[in-house]
This record gives sequence, C-alpha cells and structure tokens, in this order.
Amino acid sequence: MIIGVPKEIKNNENRVALTPAGVAEFKKHGHLVYVQKSAGENSGFSDKAYEEAGAKLLPTIEAIYEIAEMIIKVKEPIASEYPLIKKDQLLFTYFHFASSEPLTYAMMERKAVCLAYETVEKSDRSLPLLVPMSEVAGRMAIQEGAKYLEKPMKGKGILLGGVPGVPPAKVVVLGGGIVGTQAAKMAAGFGAQVTILDVSLPRLRYLSDVMPANVTTVMSNHYNVRDAISQADLVIGAVLIPGAKAPHLITRDMLKLMAPGTVVVDVAVDQGGCIETCTPTTHENPTFIIDDIVHYCVANMPGAVPYTSTLALTNATLPYALQLANKGWKKACAENEELKKGLNVANGKILYKGVADAWNLPFEDVETALKDLVYS
Repeated sequence: MIIGVPKEIKNNENRVALTPAGVAEFKKHGHLVYVQKSAGENSGFSDKAYEEAGAKLLPTIEAIYEIAEMIIKVKEPIASEYPLIKKDQLLFTYFHFASSEPLTYAMMERKAVCLAYETVEKSDRSLPLLVPMSEVAGRMAIQEGAKYLEKPMKGKGILLGGVPGVPPAKVVVLGGGIVGTQAAKMAAGFGAQVTILDVSLPRLRYLSDVMPANVTTVMSNHYNVRDAISQADLVIGAVLIPGAKAPHLITRDMLKLMAPGTVVVDVAVDQGGCIETCTPTTHENPTFIIDDIVHYCVANMPGAVPYTSTLALTNATLPYALQLANKGWKKACAENEELKKGLNVANGKILYKGVADAWNLPFEDVETALKDLVYS
C-alpha cells in the first residue's frame, strides 16, 4: 500500500502522525511511505531521519494526497484539505465528527473512508488510541490551569499548591476517566485540594483507593456539580462519550456560582465541550473570559508538547495502521472488531451512530455496510 504522511496545518499543531521508526516498520512489510517535507521537524524528527528510514519526501501536501492510498494524520482535515481528498481514500486520524457538522458533510461528499482514532474500541470498552493523548491532555490541563490562575493571566492570583500557612487551591475535576485521573494526579502532586466527580460508583471506589489523601471522590449529579464548582479555583472538564457530543455539565447560568478569576479548562472541547460557554480556541489565542471566568479551550492541547505526544500516539496507532496496510481496510475491519468500531464514514454513509445522532443524519449499521463492501 502507498502511505502518505502530510504535515499538520491546523493552528499550532506540531505533532506528526508517523515517526521514522514507523516508516521503517512499513518498509519492512513492503509498503511505500511518502512524507511531506518538514512534516516531523516540530516533533524533533528531521527529513534526513525519514529518508534514512526509507521514506520518500514530497514537497507539498497536494502531492501527498495525490499519491497516497492511506493518509495517516494526527488531527482532522481542515477546509483547505477537503478538495484534496479522493474517493475511497482511507484517512486514519482523529476526526471528532460529532463536534463538526461541516467536516462530517465534507467527508460524506468526498466519499472518503474515515477511520477515527477516537472510536477504535477494545472489548473492555477502553479506547486505545485516545488513551495516550488523554494522558497528555489531562496532565497539561493542570499545567495550563495553574498558569492561568496567575493574576497577569486574569486568574485569581492563587498558587496551586499554596505554601505553609496558606491553603492550596481547590481543583474540581468533572469525570474520572483517563483525562480526569491524570489531571487529578497532577493537581494532587502540586499539593492542591482535589475533588473528582463521576457517575460510576465502581470508578469512584477505584479512584478513592489509588489517589492520595488530598483527593476526594464525589458522585456526579446536578446538585453536587453546582456545589463543587461554587468553591473551585480551577475546574477541569474531562467528560467523554465515545464518538458523541459531550453533555453540558456546566451551563451558562452556572458561571455566576463561581468567583471572578476562576479558571475552567474544557478538555472535552473537541467533542463539543462539557461546559456550555466553551468554544474551541488555539495555542495562539488559548483563552477568553465570560462573566469574569477564564476559559481555556484549546482543542489540540497535546500539540504544544509534540515530541512527547508524537511518540505516545504513534506507539499506539502503528500496530493498527500496519493491519490496515497489510490487509486493506475492508478485510482489516471485517476481521478486527476494534478497527471496525473506528469506521465512522465510508462510501458517503455514516457508520457510527453517535455521529449520525449528533447531526440527525441517516445511519447504516457497520456490519451490514462492511458485508456489502467486502463482497461487492
């Protein structure tokens, strides 16, 4: 198969979808890999390293899309890329269709095959290609939140861990999954007083067992959320429903419960956000203020630490990408339930229910669609 790795062009997206080590693996299996020039530079991988691993370099993104049968990316295509995508071309990347109606319609119109990292799912319901970036984003949420609590950043002027004789900040984490767990661990490590809210009692029991003494677990409901955020200095939104829009746990009217200078970091913003007032921002302009509450809503937080993020992501994606290249996407998805759940769009049809529900579009069962495609 011919693999294409374009340079990411989303604002301040510095990651790359394939390392030189990944190129060498594809070459070992007999595949051709084309990498756009300078695609890996911001992640610490030179063009020379790619060439030495066996990749061929192409000068433009147009050339990559033109030659490749499978495009491997980090973030979803943006509008300027839509016309470059060919019918039946396989795109393997994060899509987050439930947060972007234009992207959904564009991929249907292009009749691309869209296999989304974020919905590849194991039998235990874990999301192996979302986990590494969730770990990075959860830890970064505290790093960024601590920075924006500083007064020059319009925050309260509070040091997250306090000092002897001065109490630490109060951090509220909405969601006890991967993002929430990593955020809580980081905040606790700084010395903050942390509260995690989740709807799963077994998850809360687990977190209560493994977290340090300065982390408290609370059942998530409307009353408890309102109570927690009213006392918070930093709120982390870490709610995920795979492939679907995140629910709004904090609505516009609830902002008045929080003191001026409180910081909210919505890690779920790329799935629509769990804080109603959050809209996607960029690393260039990461924050905005509504009702005196500082909102940090960068949709590609791990892009700010591209070396760490690229290695973490490609460690997870490469085995799946190799299956797709070795078998072809139809056979690979038919034989691998995890990859099958990653299929969101193919042949102009929506194959993932969460995406169809988000935009009130027709949904075709992936099993039926695959049978038709494999044997057509």
